[in-house]
Amino acid sequence: MSFVKVASGVVNQTPMAWESNTKHIIQAIGEAKKQDVSLICLPELCISGYGCEDYFFAADLAEQALKCLHEIVSETAGIVVAVGLPVRHNNSLYNTACLIANKQIIGFYCKQNLANNGIHYEARWFRPWPAGLVESIEIDQILYPIGDVIFDLSGVKIGFEICEDAWVSNRPGRRHYERGVDIILNPSASHFAFHKFLTRERLVLDGSRSFGCSYIYTNLLGNEAGRAIYDGDAMIASNGEMLVTSDRFSYEDHLIITAVVDTDNTRLNQLQNKISSSIKDKTWRVPARFDFPEIDPVPQQIAELEAFEKGGALKEEEFARAVSLGLFDYLRKSRSNGFTISLSGGADSCACTALCGLMIRLADESIGLERFKEKLSYIKEIQLAKTEEELALALVHNIYQGTDNSSSDTLESAQTLAESIGSTFYNININGLVETYKGLIEDQINRKLSWDTDDIALQNIQARVRAPGVWLLTNLSNHLLLATSNRSEVAVGYATMDGDTAGSISPLAGIDKHYLRQWLRWLETVGCEVKGKHIRIEGLKKVNSLQPTAELRPLELNQTDEADLMPYDFLDALEKVAIRDKKSPVDCYKNMIVRYKEVYSESQILGWTERFFKLWSRNQWKRERYAPSFHLDDLNLDPRSWCRFPILSGGFEKELEELRYYANGSRGRYGRGRIGF
Repeated sequence: MSFVKVASGVVNQTPMAWESNTKHIIQAIGEAKKQDVSLICLPELCISGYGCEDYFFAADLAEQALKCLHEIVSETAGIVVAVGLPVRHNNSLYNTACLIANKQIIGFYCKQNLANNGIHYEARWFRPWPAGLVESIEIDQILYPIGDVIFDLSGVKIGFEICEDAWVSNRPGRRHYERGVDIILNPSASHFAFHKFLTRERLVLDGSRSFGCSYIYTNLLGNEAGRAIYDGDAMIASNGEMLVTSDRFSYEDHLIITAVVDTDNTRLNQLQNKISSSIKDKTWRVPARFDFPEIDPVPQQIAELEAFEKGGALKEEEFARAVSLGLFDYLRKSRSNGFTISLSGGADSCACTALCGLMIRLADESIGLERFKEKLSYIKEIQLAKTEEELALALVHNIYQGTDNSSSDTLESAQTLAESIGSTFYNININGLVETYKGLIEDQINRKLSWDTDDIALQNIQARVRAPGVWLLTNLSNHLLLATSNRSEVAVGYATMDGDTAGSISPLAGIDKHYLRQWLRWLETVGCEVKGKHIRIEGLKKVNSLQPTAELRPLELNQTDEADLMPYDFLDALEKVAIRDKKSPVDCYKNMIVRYKEVYSESQILGWTERFFKLWSRNQWKRERYAPSFHLDDLNLDPRSWCRFPILSGGFEKELEELRYYANGSRGRYGRGRIGF
């Protein structure tokens, strides 16, 4: 036996949704059986769900996972299955992969390197397993090996790297190589980030090449627990050659990819002199019997890594597909009936609306309208819909809430976008409500409010008055209210709390305004490529012609966002250096001078740099209160999953004093300004 048909299985799971999680796993196994697969690898912690958070501390969680495991075992006749679950052993919890062969548990491999940075907190719940150690665990009065196990199934040696294991320099695969492993399985829960799939491909290809083996990688799919999105990236490689890759961002509950691997071919590429008999004879290798069927060799499927085949290598397409899938899963897993957006006609609210329309179109492309409606079968209003527009009419509600400070341009922008995707559109005027609130307060403080003395308060009351109406509309339909703030606003607090920040989820809070405007132009003119065609939202044409503005001041004052803050491209660049790279105000100023000295004056750059640090430090309380957002990259500012900062701080007072000394060219302890520029 040399040729083995293997599969990588992707599943869309939900934390502690025991019945549906088990169902998806069994369905994936069933699909593998139909395709005569001998070995299938399923994702990390796919039985319990990866994002169980502190409920991992509950003893009942591991017990429920074992009950589901037994149910899965009964469905594995004639196939080898690797499935992830938490296992409690010696009063510690381990992140494990269970190997099952022909309705028998063979043993448990334990993750050795825990992801514990940024969005991951595995070390809070799990214990890392020591390399090279194998113990026994008793389950239902039967002893199984657990730990750093190499499994020998009728001469085919199988090892594991669980997700983070493959991302460290001293990968377990190096030791697997010394033990002559034929196949390495990598069950992962690797969250989506822009272009991250390219890094995963390199890890898989390099692992299969360096370790002289076949490498099967699988990942979770969809919005599992609220913030992290999984793209369903799955790959099978052998000897440094990619055999097959999955489509990403599918709307299915499960899918598999298959390939035929040649164990004789991989063994020829291993350095047999590194395999010592003393290692082979230790308990690291657990033998078991499994009769792999004889199959004829078939041409290996070579993966094409173009953007379309991978679900979009362009950042624009990745953003569109990831957030659309994230919204769809958030919708159905929360059992909500749709989305409501306060559509101002500006870039942010238009982007939220466009993403909802795109969600319907990409779902149609992925699974078809009938399967789409089936997944949302609890929403009676959509079951008779025959077109994408009819679905949008029920699932997406927009409301334009104008005041005397609103322009005809933004109304046209909002209305044409809503019409282009087919959403329900409402138009109300809230100027009377604003004036009522103003009058009530003016009566109490015995003076008139004016733009000269009360600018911020008068802007904020307009934004806040919009919230009750849109919440009322949202509740009437059991919808989710989408907050519309972007990451640039999050960074500097350019948002009205309980106004434009109101919402159940904030899909744009991980993306900057400069990029968002570029993405909207792309979505209008290019769009997502699907089978040679492009899914565009042409109703974005009007908003793409407008300069971003809150429209909270009188129209004659010509308010724009960039005049209130700073140019958005500058803000984005400064935020990256200051927050992502943790540079001081002086270092940030130096960086900005190099980048923008031909565009802006030194006094402008100095003023904007000071303004950024002041606004950043005084607005952490706002970042603590934003609705949950999607994690898209390491620029995330969400303090609950990525970027922490104290609510109260020194506000960079000393650092900004040093910046002013430096910028003004003063001598002394801070040196001479602008040396080297």
